Amino acid sequence: MKREDMIFLPIAINITGKKILIIGGGRVGYHKAAILSRFTDKATVISPVFHEGFASLPFVLVKKAYSKDDLDGAFLVYACTESDSLNAQIKSDAAEKGILAGVCDNPMLCDFVSPAIFKAGNVSIAVTSNAQDVRRSIDIRNQLKNLVEKQQLIIE
Repeated sequence: MKREDMIFLPIAINITGKKILIIGGGRVGYHKAAILSRFTDKATVISPVFHEGFASLPFVLVKKAYSKDDLDGAFLVYACTESDSLNAQIKSDAAEKGILAGVCDNPMLCDFVSPAIFKAGNVSIAVTSNAQDVRRSIDIRNQLKNLVEKQQLIIE
């Protein structure tokens, strides 16, 4: 299958009380964690080392190397390590356990991709390009954000 043949369904998924893991404490893992922190304070990040920004996030930080057992009970996993082979292994382990996994920067291995999101109060606007053009999604999200903010379309 080619990347352009992949089809992603944009949905909002209930994460209430669900175990969410981010594997990887580098810059990419931090970026995913920062976005996720706008929606929940219940996630665990596993990594031998952590980007300095993680200290400001509300998540449990577990300083260790990844092992397959880390996935036990997980609902959603973000594989964000600096290693393509480790990310692929995490995806394979998650699939074996029936867990949805997103592999950062590799849509071909993803069960889901994260859209460009603008959140104001309980309203979220998500823009996705079906994993084809992330920069365009971000640009459109920013245009929508500016429109909403200018027009004060969201009343809190």
